[in-house]
Amino acid sequence: MYLPAEIPKAHVLITVKTYPNPSAKYDELVCNAGFLESGEWVRVYPVKFRALPYDQQYSKYDWIELDLVRRERDLRQESYSPKRGIDEEIRTVGHIDTGKKRDWRERKRFACRDLFTSMSELIGLAKTDGVWKSLATVKPKELVKFEVKEDEREWKPQMRDSLRQTSLFASQTGGGRELQVVRKVPYKYYYHFLTEGDNRPRRMMIEDWEIGALYWKCLAQTEGDEVAANRLVRQRYEEEFWNKDLYFYVGTTLANHIKAPNPFTIIGVFYPPVTTQLGFNF
Repeated sequence: MYLPAEIPKAHVLITVKTYPNPSAKYDELVCNAGFLESGEWVRVYPVKFRALPYDQQYSKYDWIELDLVRRERDLRQESYSPKRGIDEEIRTVGHIDTGKKRDWRERKRFACRDLFTSMSELIGLAKTDGVWKSLATVKPKELVKFEVKEDEREWKPQMRDSLRQTSLFASQTGGGRELQVVRKVPYKYYYHFLTEGDNRPRRMMIEDWEIGALYWKCLAQTEGDEVAANRLVRQRYEEEFWNKDLYFYVGTTLANHIKAPNPFTIIGVFYPPVTTQLGFNF
Protein backbone atom coordinates (compact mmCIF):
# COMPACT_ATOMS: atom_id res chain seq x y z
CA MET A 1 0.00 0.00 0.00
CA TYR A 2 1.45 3.31 -1.06
CA LEU A 3 -0.46 5.50 1.43
CA PRO A 4 -0.66 5.18 5.22
CA ALA A 5 -3.65 3.70 7.04
CA GLU A 6 -4.47 7.09 8.56
CA ILE A 7 -3.88 10.60 7.23
CA PRO A 8 -4.47 13.21 9.94
CA LYS A 9 -5.39 16.71 8.77
CA ALA A 10 -5.29 15.59 5.16
CA HIS A 11 -5.55 18.33 2.57
CA VAL A 12 -7.54 17.06 -0.42
CA LEU A 13 -8.07 18.94 -3.68
CA ILE A 14 -11.63 18.00 -4.65
CA THR A 15 -11.90 17.27 -8.37
CA VAL A 16 -14.81 14.80 -8.35
CA LYS A 17 -18.27 14.87 -6.79
CA THR A 18 -20.66 12.19 -8.01
CA TYR A 19 -24.39 12.78 -8.28
CA PRO A 20 -26.11 12.05 -4.92
CA ASN A 21 -27.44 8.52 -4.51
CA PRO A 22 -29.85 7.12 -1.92
CA SER A 23 -28.31 4.80 0.67
CA ALA A 24 -30.16 2.57 3.11
CA LYS A 25 -27.32 2.98 5.63
CA TYR A 26 -26.45 6.67 5.27
CA ASP A 27 -29.64 8.18 3.72
CA GLU A 28 -27.90 9.92 0.81
CA LEU A 29 -24.28 9.80 -0.25
CA VAL A 30 -21.87 11.65 -2.49
CA CYS A 31 -18.56 10.05 -3.42
CA ASN A 32 -15.72 12.58 -3.51
CA ALA A 33 -12.31 12.11 -5.02
CA GLY A 34 -9.29 14.28 -5.53
CA PHE A 35 -5.60 14.72 -4.85
CA LEU A 36 -3.46 14.97 -1.78
CA GLU A 37 -0.88 17.73 -1.73
CA SER A 38 1.72 15.10 -2.70
CA GLY A 39 -0.30 14.31 -5.84
CA GLU A 40 -1.79 10.90 -4.99
CA TRP A 41 -5.44 10.20 -5.69
CA VAL A 42 -7.79 9.60 -2.75
CA ARG A 43 -11.47 8.71 -2.58
CA VAL A 44 -13.44 10.11 0.38
CA TYR A 45 -16.57 8.13 1.22
CA PRO A 46 -19.15 8.36 2.70
CA VAL A 47 -20.03 12.05 2.85
CA LYS A 48 -23.59 13.33 3.31
CA PHE A 49 -22.73 16.46 1.37
CA ARG A 50 -26.14 18.13 1.13
CA ALA A 51 -26.66 17.71 4.86
CA LEU A 52 -23.38 19.40 5.77
CA PRO A 53 -23.58 22.81 7.43
CA TYR A 54 -23.24 25.53 4.81
CA ASP A 55 -19.79 26.53 6.07
CA GLN A 56 -18.56 22.98 5.44
CA GLN A 57 -19.95 22.60 1.91
CA TYR A 58 -17.28 22.82 -0.74
CA SER A 59 -16.90 23.12 -4.50
CA LYS A 60 -14.73 21.43 -7.10
CA TYR A 61 -11.10 22.54 -6.90
CA ASP A 62 -11.48 23.54 -3.27
CA TRP A 63 -8.87 22.28 -0.83
CA ILE A 64 -10.56 20.62 2.13
CA GLU A 65 -9.03 19.48 5.42
CA LEU A 66 -10.17 16.45 7.40
CA ASP A 67 -8.82 13.36 9.16
CA LEU A 68 -8.87 10.27 6.95
CA VAL A 69 -8.71 6.56 7.69
CA ARG A 70 -8.42 3.76 5.14
CA ARG A 71 -11.60 1.78 4.47
CA GLU A 72 -10.76 -1.69 5.81
CA ARG A 73 -13.19 -3.68 3.65
CA ASP A 74 -12.29 -1.87 0.44
CA LEU A 75 -9.46 -3.43 -1.57
CA ARG A 76 -8.98 -0.19 -3.52
CA GLN A 77 -5.96 1.52 -2.00
CA GLU A 78 -7.23 5.04 -2.68
CA SER A 79 -10.39 4.56 -0.58
CA TYR A 80 -10.65 6.47 2.70
CA SER A 81 -13.39 7.53 5.07
CA PRO A 82 -13.64 10.56 7.33
CA LYS A 83 -12.19 9.32 10.62
CA ARG A 84 -15.26 10.35 12.61
CA GLY A 85 -17.65 9.16 9.93
CA ILE A 86 -20.41 11.38 8.65
CA ASP A 87 -19.94 13.65 11.70
CA GLU A 88 -16.41 14.59 10.64
CA GLU A 89 -15.79 18.32 10.50
CA ILE A 90 -14.70 19.31 7.00
CA ARG A 91 -12.92 22.63 6.54
CA THR A 92 -12.40 24.44 3.25
CA VAL A 93 -8.84 25.77 3.37
CA GLY A 94 -8.19 26.97 -0.16
CA HIS A 95 -9.16 26.97 -3.81
CA ILE A 96 -7.35 26.65 -7.14
CA ASP A 97 -8.89 29.21 -9.47
CA THR A 98 -8.09 29.85 -13.10
CA GLY A 99 -8.30 33.60 -12.61
CA LYS A 100 -9.17 36.31 -15.08
CA LYS A 101 -6.57 34.98 -17.50
CA ARG A 102 -8.09 31.46 -17.36
CA ASP A 103 -4.78 29.94 -16.32
CA TRP A 104 -5.33 26.20 -15.84
CA ARG A 105 -1.68 25.26 -15.20
CA GLU A 106 -2.03 24.64 -11.45
CA ARG A 107 -5.11 22.45 -11.92
CA LYS A 108 -3.31 20.58 -14.72
CA ARG A 109 -0.33 19.96 -12.46
CA PHE A 110 -2.55 17.73 -10.32
CA ALA A 111 -5.01 16.45 -12.93
CA CYS A 112 -2.36 15.23 -15.36
CA ARG A 113 0.16 13.83 -12.88
CA ASP A 114 -1.37 10.34 -12.97
CA LEU A 115 -2.26 10.37 -16.66
CA PHE A 116 -3.18 7.37 -18.81
CA THR A 117 -3.58 7.29 -22.58
CA SER A 118 -4.57 3.60 -22.69
CA MET A 119 -7.68 2.23 -20.98
CA SER A 120 -6.31 -1.29 -21.46
CA GLU A 121 -3.25 -0.43 -19.41
CA LEU A 122 -5.38 1.16 -16.70
CA ILE A 123 -7.78 -1.80 -16.52
CA GLY A 124 -4.79 -4.12 -16.25
CA LEU A 125 -3.62 -2.21 -13.16
CA ALA A 126 -7.13 -2.30 -11.74
CA LYS A 127 -7.08 -6.10 -11.96
CA THR A 128 -3.55 -6.54 -10.59
CA ASP A 129 -3.51 -8.06 -7.10
CA GLY A 130 -2.03 -5.63 -4.61
CA VAL A 131 -2.40 -2.67 -6.97
CA TRP A 132 -6.16 -2.52 -7.59
CA LYS A 133 -5.88 0.86 -9.33
CA SER A 134 -9.26 2.59 -9.07
CA LEU A 135 -8.81 6.30 -9.83
CA ALA A 136 -7.01 7.98 -12.70
CA THR A 137 -7.07 10.67 -15.36
CA VAL A 138 -7.51 9.41 -18.93
CA LYS A 139 -6.73 11.28 -22.14
CA PRO A 140 -8.93 10.04 -25.00
CA LYS A 141 -7.25 9.67 -28.37
CA GLU A 142 -10.46 10.21 -30.30
CA LEU A 143 -13.98 11.19 -29.30
CA VAL A 144 -16.63 9.32 -31.29
CA LYS A 145 -19.99 10.45 -29.93
CA PHE A 146 -21.97 11.63 -26.93
CA GLU A 147 -25.00 9.48 -26.12
CA VAL A 148 -28.19 10.36 -24.24
CA LYS A 149 -30.28 7.39 -23.06
CA GLU A 150 -33.60 7.39 -21.23
CA ASP A 151 -33.53 5.93 -17.72
CA GLU A 152 -35.99 5.20 -14.92
CA ARG A 153 -37.67 8.40 -13.83
CA GLU A 154 -37.83 7.73 -10.10
CA TRP A 155 -35.65 6.09 -7.46
CA LYS A 156 -36.66 2.55 -6.58
CA PRO A 157 -39.25 2.66 -3.77
CA GLN A 158 -37.05 0.90 -1.22
CA MET A 159 -34.24 3.37 -1.90
CA ARG A 160 -36.50 6.41 -1.80
CA ASP A 161 -38.22 5.31 1.39
CA SER A 162 -34.90 4.89 3.16
CA LEU A 163 -34.12 8.59 2.88
CA ARG A 164 -34.64 10.18 6.26
CA GLN A 165 -32.99 13.42 5.20
CA THR A 166 -32.60 15.22 8.52
CA SER A 167 -30.05 18.02 8.42
CA LEU A 168 -26.99 18.08 10.59
CA PHE A 169 -28.32 21.44 11.74
CA ALA A 170 -30.66 19.51 14.03
CA SER A 171 -28.01 19.33 16.73
CA GLN A 172 -27.47 23.09 16.47
CA THR A 173 -31.04 24.38 16.24
CA GLY A 174 -32.94 21.66 18.06
CA GLY A 175 -35.45 21.44 15.25
CA GLY A 176 -33.63 20.17 12.25
CA ARG A 177 -34.07 21.01 8.57
CA GLU A 178 -35.82 18.55 6.27
CA LEU A 179 -34.08 18.09 2.93
CA GLN A 180 -36.03 17.18 -0.16
CA VAL A 181 -35.10 13.86 -1.73
CA VAL A 182 -32.69 14.65 -4.53
CA ARG A 183 -34.37 14.40 -7.91
CA LYS A 184 -33.37 11.45 -10.05
CA VAL A 185 -32.08 12.43 -13.48
CA PRO A 186 -34.28 10.48 -15.94
CA TYR A 187 -31.45 10.08 -18.43
CA LYS A 188 -28.03 8.50 -18.59
CA TYR A 189 -25.14 10.06 -20.46
CA TYR A 190 -22.22 8.30 -22.15
CA TYR A 191 -19.08 9.14 -24.05
CA HIS A 192 -17.95 6.81 -26.83
CA PHE A 193 -14.21 7.21 -27.40
CA LEU A 194 -10.93 5.56 -28.32
CA THR A 195 -7.69 5.42 -26.35
CA GLU A 196 -4.25 4.20 -27.45
CA GLY A 197 -4.39 0.61 -28.70
CA ASP A 198 -8.18 0.42 -28.96
CA ASN A 199 -9.64 -1.24 -32.06
CA ARG A 200 -13.19 -0.08 -31.38
CA PRO A 201 -14.78 2.70 -29.35
CA ARG A 202 -15.38 2.31 -25.63
CA ARG A 203 -18.72 3.34 -24.12
CA MET A 204 -18.49 4.74 -20.59
CA MET A 205 -21.18 6.40 -18.48
CA ILE A 206 -20.72 9.89 -17.03
CA GLU A 207 -21.68 9.97 -13.35
CA ASP A 208 -20.50 13.31 -12.03
CA TRP A 209 -22.68 15.81 -10.20
CA GLU A 210 -21.97 18.46 -12.82
CA ILE A 211 -23.87 16.77 -15.65
CA GLY A 212 -26.89 16.06 -13.43
CA ALA A 213 -27.00 19.65 -12.23
CA LEU A 214 -26.63 20.86 -15.82
CA TYR A 215 -29.66 18.81 -16.91
CA TRP A 216 -31.89 20.37 -14.25
CA LYS A 217 -30.63 23.85 -15.10
CA CYS A 218 -31.29 23.30 -18.80
CA LEU A 219 -34.73 21.85 -18.06
CA ALA A 220 -35.64 25.03 -16.18
CA GLN A 221 -34.32 27.17 -19.03
CA THR A 222 -36.42 25.27 -21.57
CA GLU A 223 -39.54 25.40 -19.35
CA GLY A 224 -39.73 21.62 -18.90
CA ASP A 225 -38.93 20.58 -22.47
CA GLU A 226 -36.71 17.53 -21.94
CA VAL A 227 -35.70 17.24 -25.60
CA ALA A 228 -34.56 20.85 -25.66
CA ALA A 229 -32.84 20.45 -22.29
CA ASN A 230 -30.82 17.47 -23.53
CA ARG A 231 -29.98 19.41 -26.66
CA LEU A 232 -28.31 21.98 -24.42
CA VAL A 233 -26.54 19.26 -22.41
CA ARG A 234 -25.26 17.81 -25.68
CA GLN A 235 -24.14 21.25 -26.81
CA ARG A 236 -21.92 21.56 -23.75
CA TYR A 237 -20.55 18.01 -23.54
CA GLU A 238 -20.15 17.51 -27.26
CA GLU A 239 -19.76 20.75 -29.16
CA GLU A 240 -18.12 22.83 -26.42
CA PHE A 241 -15.99 20.24 -24.63
CA TRP A 242 -14.79 18.58 -27.81
CA ASN A 243 -13.07 21.84 -28.68
CA LYS A 244 -11.24 21.78 -25.35
CA ASP A 245 -8.19 19.84 -24.19
CA LEU A 246 -10.50 17.17 -22.80
CA TYR A 247 -9.62 14.63 -20.08
CA PHE A 248 -11.73 12.17 -18.11
CA TYR A 249 -11.51 11.52 -14.39
CA VAL A 250 -12.39 7.84 -14.09
CA GLY A 251 -13.10 5.62 -11.10
CA THR A 252 -14.45 2.22 -10.13
CA THR A 253 -17.15 1.08 -7.74
CA LEU A 254 -16.30 -1.54 -5.16
CA ALA A 255 -19.10 -3.82 -6.38
CA ASN A 256 -17.82 -3.86 -9.97
CA HIS A 257 -14.08 -3.54 -9.46
CA ILE A 258 -13.35 -7.27 -9.62
CA LYS A 259 -16.19 -8.68 -11.71
CA ALA A 260 -16.68 -6.12 -14.48
CA PRO A 261 -14.44 -6.41 -17.57
CA ASN A 262 -14.13 -2.62 -17.51
CA PRO A 263 -14.94 -1.46 -13.96
CA PHE A 264 -14.44 2.24 -14.69
CA THR A 265 -16.97 5.00 -15.26
CA ILE A 266 -16.37 8.67 -16.01
CA ILE A 267 -16.74 10.43 -12.67
CA GLY A 268 -15.65 13.86 -13.84
CA VAL A 269 -14.56 15.84 -16.88
CA PHE A 270 -11.54 18.13 -17.01
CA TYR A 271 -11.69 20.62 -19.87
CA PRO A 272 -8.92 23.24 -19.99
CA PRO A 273 -8.42 25.22 -23.20
CA VAL A 274 -6.32 23.64 -25.92
CA THR A 275 -2.59 24.29 -25.61
CA THR A 276 0.49 22.94 -27.36
CA GLN A 277 2.09 21.94 -24.06
CA LEU A 278 0.05 18.90 -23.14
CA GLY A 279 -2.76 16.90 -24.62
CA PHE A 280 -4.30 16.24 -28.04
CA ASN A 281 -5.99 18.86 -30.18
CA PHE A 282 -9.45 18.07 -31.54
